[in-house]
Amino acid sequence: MAAPLAVLAGTRVLSFTQFLLGPSGVQFLADLGADVIKIEPPGGRLWERNWSGCDLYKNGVSVFFLAAHRNQRSLSLDLKRPEGQAIARRLVEGADVLVQNFRPGVMARFGLDWERVATVNPRLIYVSASGYGESSPYRARPGQDLLIQAVSGLASISGRADQPPTPVGTAVVDQHGAALLALGVLGALLERARTGRGLHVEVSMLRAALDLQLEIVTYALNGARMEKSPTSLASMFHPGPYGVYATRDGYLVLSMSPLPALQQALELPALAPYATVPYNFAAREEIARALEPVLRTRTTAAWIELLEPHGVWAAPILTHAEAFADPGFRAADAVEEITHPVAGPVRLLRFPLEFSTGRATVRRAPPSPGEHADEILGELGYARDEIRRLRADGLV
Repeated sequence: MAAPLAVLAGTRVLSFTQFLLGPSGVQFLADLGADVIKIEPPGGRLWERNWSGCDLYKNGVSVFFLAAHRNQRSLSLDLKRPEGQAIARRLVEGADVLVQNFRPGVMARFGLDWERVATVNPRLIYVSASGYGESSPYRARPGQDLLIQAVSGLASISGRADQPPTPVGTAVVDQHGAALLALGVLGALLERARTGRGLHVEVSMLRAALDLQLEIVTYALNGARMEKSPTSLASMFHPGPYGVYATRDGYLVLSMSPLPALQQALELPALAPYATVPYNFAAREEIARALEPVLRTRTTAAWIELLEPHGVWAAPILTHAEAFADPGFRAADAVEEITHPVAGPVRLLRFPLEFSTGRATVRRAPPSPGEHADEILGELGYARDEIRRLRADGLV
């Protein structure tokens, strides 16, 4: 068995995060070996503990919370009270990274904005994540995945021309923003190693959503005229037959393959006039219309068996249940099962990278509210009597 991954061992991260982007970005850092302290309100009031998609809870524990809080310690702290803010500042003194994704202005009300904490710890890397950016005129608007998909153009580019806009069916902006957040922290740690000084890193969901559209947005910025197709084509900028096609028993996708190879595999005369070039953008809709009735005549598996030997890039469209049962998915070893002290057995996605020096595993189950308060406060120098008083006072 590989050793535990310790790329960020010795790095302390303070997580003032909520919803998905912030917690998931911090979880990447925790999986890399950082000591992550989650700061949350007392009394289990953290939003992500009290919401879960599909109303899915395991023995009362939110599966949404479990998805993005492994390998972290929890300190519940009332940041609205001066003593709570004082404890937070003591944490800042010994931290390497602070990550927050409150709406712009909230951390300033707690006395924990970049300008003030930089005077407490000049080596601190301070990461601000928000919906639109701290200088945006929309800074006070809620930053939520579906909303950002809408205003960034992302929801407008999928689906057929005769269908309404089609958002991505998962929180793709949140998760890409989380990866960018972790990337920003790693870059900032390298910069600090060079200069000895901390820095402020800003992540916005809007920029993450635009980055997801890197290719198509670049075409649009440089004059391309693109329109969605009423056919099976899956994008506005790929040549035919790039798209989703119904088969006798399901669906398959055809990707970027030279048309002569596809025409040879199908022995389809209607395709021959378009296969005089490897990739034919101008006739993309004609290509799709020629293929649609043909591909309905066989099963998905039969088409894959026929097309793959000809070098045609094709794949079946699988449901999650089918994907989880697929040998390729199992070989990826992407899921780890843990036993949570309350939720019981829980299956979680692993950290998505592999390193030769070790493997990211679940060192700590996602914590209960304030589970590590005594431990963390003790590290700050608080005596047991002081900690008992803070607990009795409802501050932690």
